[in-house]
Parts: sequence; C-alpha cells; structure tokens
Amino acid sequence: MGKSITRRMFLKNTAAAVGVAGFQYFVPSSALGKAGSVSPSNRIVVGCIGLGWQGPGNMNSFLSYDDCHVAAVCDVDINHLDKAKNTVNKKYGNQDCATYNDFRELLARKDIDAVSLAVPDHWHSVIAIDAARNGRDIYGEKPLSHTLAEGRAMCRAVKQFGRIWQTGSWQRSQEHFRRACEIVLNGRIGKVHTVEVGLPSGFYTKKDETLKNPPPELGYDRWLGPAPWAPYCEARVHVNWRWHLDYGGGQLMDWVGHHVDIAHWGMGCDYTGPVEIEGRGEYARDGLWNAATKYRLHAKYANGIDMIVAGGHGDIRSGTKWIGPDGWVWVDRGGIEAEPKSLLQEKFGPSEIHLYRSPGHQREFLDCVKSRATTLTPCEVAHRSASVGHLGQIAMLLDRKIRFNPETEQIINDETATAMLSNSMRAPWRL
Repeated sequence: MGKSITRRMFLKNTAAAVGVAGFQYFVPSSALGKAGSVSPSNRIVVGCIGLGWQGPGNMNSFLSYDDCHVAAVCDVDINHLDKAKNTVNKKYGNQDCATYNDFRELLARKDIDAVSLAVPDHWHSVIAIDAARNGRDIYGEKPLSHTLAEGRAMCRAVKQFGRIWQTGSWQRSQEHFRRACEIVLNGRIGKVHTVEVGLPSGFYTKKDETLKNPPPELGYDRWLGPAPWAPYCEARVHVNWRWHLDYGGGQLMDWVGHHVDIAHWGMGCDYTGPVEIEGRGEYARDGLWNAATKYRLHAKYANGIDMIVAGGHGDIRSGTKWIGPDGWVWVDRGGIEAEPKSLLQEKFGPSEIHLYRSPGHQREFLDCVKSRATTLTPCEVAHRSASVGHLGQIAMLLDRKIRFNPETEQIINDETATAMLSNSMRAPWRL
C-alpha cells in the first residue's frame, strides 16, 4: 500500500466490513498511535451530548487522554453548554470547541468518530440509533433505554451499523467487582441458587411544581422531545426527571445498570433474562413525581436462580450478593465480603475463568474504538441488565406476575403487559 492510512479512514473502512461480515477486527495499538505521541489525524474525535450531570464527568475523562480530542458539545440548556465549552477550550488552550443545541447537527459533522451520551432516559434510543446510523461509536449512560422495546431497537442498530458501544456501567471496570464475579463464576460457592440485589429508594431532589414559563436558556420543547407534551416546572427537568415515568424509572431504573448488571456478570447471564418476574412497589400518588419510592422484585431464571431486587427494604443489603450451598459473596462500591472469608484469598488456575481487567471505563472504550473489540458493557449486555427493571416495573404497575421468554423477548399471554414494553413517541420523533 503506497499511501498511509489515517485512523479515521481505518475506522470507516473496518466498520463497514464489520457491518457486512459480522466479525471484529483486532488491531495492535501501535498501528494507530500511542497516547503522548499521537498525530492529530490519529486521535479519536469525540462529541459530547448531554452535559447536565453525568455528562461533564464523562467529558472530563475523555479530555484526559492524549489520543482523544473533544471537538464538539451539545445540550438543550445554554448554561450547561457554555460551561462545557469553556472547560474544553481551557483544556486545549483555544476557542475551537463547537456548540450545538440540536444533536443532529453534531452527528452530521464528518470529523466525529464517537459520541458520549448522557441525556435523560426518554432520549436514549432516538439519539443512540441516529448516532449508530451516522457511523459513530457510542459511550452511552445507563440504564440503556427507557423501555425494553427501545433497548432492543438500539441493540439492532449497533449491530447493523457495526458500532462499538460502551455503557456507563463503570463498576465492571473496578477490581473488587471483577474479583467477586470471578469467585462466583469459578464455582467457589457452589451452584448459585439465590442472588440479592439491594438498590436505593425514595427521591433525593427537591420538588418545585410551580408552573411557569421555561427559563430562556432552556430549549424546553426540545428537552421534552419524544415524551408527551407537559407544562414546564422545575420538578420535571434536569436531575428531577428520573422521578417521573415519562422520562425515567425512579431509583429502580437508575440502578439496575449497576448492581443488576454486576449480578448478571457473576451469574453468567449477560445475554439472557428472567423467565418470570413479580413484585410490589409503593408509587408516589401525590404531585408530579410518580416513580416507585419503595419496591421489591422477585425474578426467576431458566437456570434455576432466584433474584431478589429491592429498594427501601432493610433485609436486602445494598449491592449484590450471590448465595450458594458452599457460601456467599457480597460486593458493593464500599468493598467485598464473603463467607467463608477464605474465599477472598482464592487463586484461580490457568484453565479457570479470568475476567478482563479494564484499564478504566472510558480508556477501554477508546481502546475498543481502535481495535474494534467488544467492550466490557456492550449494548446487548446493558439491555439484558435493564430488562430486569423494565419487566419488574410492568409487573409492579399491573400488580401481577409476568412470564417472559428471554429468547424472543415476548411477554407470554398478557396483552396489557405486552403493550407496556414500548411507549408511543411524540411527533416528529421515532425510532
């Protein structure tokens, strides 16, 4: 080959091949440049969409890598947008960061290789699918989707267009979570029969339901997007959106992408879901917020494992606990415990399971954009973690057991529950 190939040319060509052939390319990092000595043409160019809460943290992580260049930011709130732009420009010592209020304009740029998405749940699928269709690799926040049907559509798009996806379920990149899963997967507690997942409960923001005109810096109609039109109040937007089922799913959906995700990792259930699920939730009845403040789900898997997911119940400890005939392992952000305690000192032989050691969640995403290898939390894995919350929410709202086929992703013999697998979208938005 007589001409040099830039990283962008490589990504474009290999992504097309992946979409057609259905396999992955693995390329040594030396072929694409190393951090600290990376030419501009071989940097991964990133656009950041959604910069209110989680978005700035993700953006700052990408800014810290020499082989990554944040070129554009997008938000419907001008205050968020200006703050992000100033952060990027200060990092690079120039005024080059482009700003957008409409994600479609950012995605139309030919120089963007990947996007970081940190928008409210009800926006996840529309933006992610458009990003995949435009040939962008995606770092997307958890939970993967607002409904189960949207999650499946996202997975199809990522596969169809050969994109790399990393979900912000960063616990998989932490040493003690990986260690806990290795102990369980290597059979040190015997065959797992029960998994307990403890999640937060209640609401943690202040509610101001005073109806007023939207502030001039917020593009409110665009913020609503595919959700039903509703009058503006502070209790509806920004961090508060997660307490309303039109936009989020309460603490349940906020956290399934963390602790249920880890539960599935240790169960070996990354690519499946429950066959039955039932539960009870205490839903807020007064005022705007209508998500569950306290909840308990009971899910059964085809391999015989029972999973209990609870928030606001003192008998279920925060984090993930796998229980078998020979002991248990518990892990949370605060640490790892086991019974017997000697399990924590276990060594694993060369023929046993050794889970991938992540260099860091955003760092790993960038590495996979280069190599085209699968990330620790690809779209399908995140979809299966979120499915427990989606199905549990339906079971709680209907107050009855849901039977589910995880292969076809169909609810069995329940038309009402089946209709709740998806939401209608306000025009002109659609999947």
